[in-house]
Amino acid sequence: MKRREFITLAGGAAAAWPLAAPAQQPAMPVIGFLGAGSFENWLLYLAAFRKGLNETGLAEGQNVAIEYRWAEGQYDRMPQLAADLVRRRVAVIAMPGSPPAAVRAVKAATATIPIVFGIGDDPVKLGLVASLNQPGGNATGIHFLTSDVVAKRLALLHDLVPGAARVAALVNPSDATRAEAVLSDLQTAARTIGVQLQILNASTSRDIDAAFAALVRERAGALFVGPDAFFNNRRVQLANMAARHLIPTAFAVREYVDAGGLMSYGTKLADMFHQTGVYTGRIVKGAKPADLPVLQSIKFELVINAQTARMLGLTVPDKLLVAADEVIE
Repeated sequence: MKRREFITLAGGAAAAWPLAAPAQQPAMPVIGFLGAGSFENWLLYLAAFRKGLNETGLAEGQNVAIEYRWAEGQYDRMPQLAADLVRRRVAVIAMPGSPPAAVRAVKAATATIPIVFGIGDDPVKLGLVASLNQPGGNATGIHFLTSDVVAKRLALLHDLVPGAARVAALVNPSDATRAEAVLSDLQTAARTIGVQLQILNASTSRDIDAAFAALVRERAGALFVGPDAFFNNRRVQLANMAARHLIPTAFAVREYVDAGGLMSYGTKLADMFHQTGVYTGRIVKGAKPADLPVLQSIKFELVINAQTARMLGLTVPDKLLVAADEVIE
């Protein structure tokens, strides 16, 4: 056989051999993120959540993927969005800042996919976990105690506006569990302080406009806004309406005060999202929800917008200036 013929035959044989298949990379685990609000309004919180993930060695797009679902403040959509994530068979569902009914809906939809919640209501009373130290089942998370500080927030508002004999309370009826709990605590606190309560409901932007019209008509001296993800989405509208109608307003978290609201007292939502990210990362790495105790917020912050106070003609008492964690000038 001639050399040229041998080369041709060898080349043809090599071409006939099957090419070795490239080694397949393992698929990245997928986290399902269920948000009660909107992407645009939760950018700060998402950064905190991702920071928590990073601390467990996970980075979105590098070694973990995240499927986002946003309810845009429409809580009735959350069971459907949750069911979509369950069908997707994600590794874990993170739902910081979601209403209790939504967490219950997710828990009812799956007994196997781990759930990491962040809620302001007692998860034991809600039936989400067996106990704080030993959650049991497939859910754990953070209890950030927004409902537990309602009386303190009303007292601080009264200190800022001692002449307000009538205080309006704004709650979202779409989250009935939280609204009822907040109003129950508020009514007890109002009797102790000696102020009248005017109950207002809002679950849409137009409802907020109507609520302000009602409190102005009834001459409420101040406004207490209940903790709620929908209200957080509408914090700029709420701060602007309060300024337009010269209504001193108390909120649950500082982001409202950054937007121009008068005062807030409660836990730091960014801290809750951060810890939710840590727990989510730990579960992706193999931890079991039943072994991760429910964490409780232990630090609360009082934030006062001094510029808004001056616009409202209010003098912030020295004791509040001393007690405040931050005074925005």
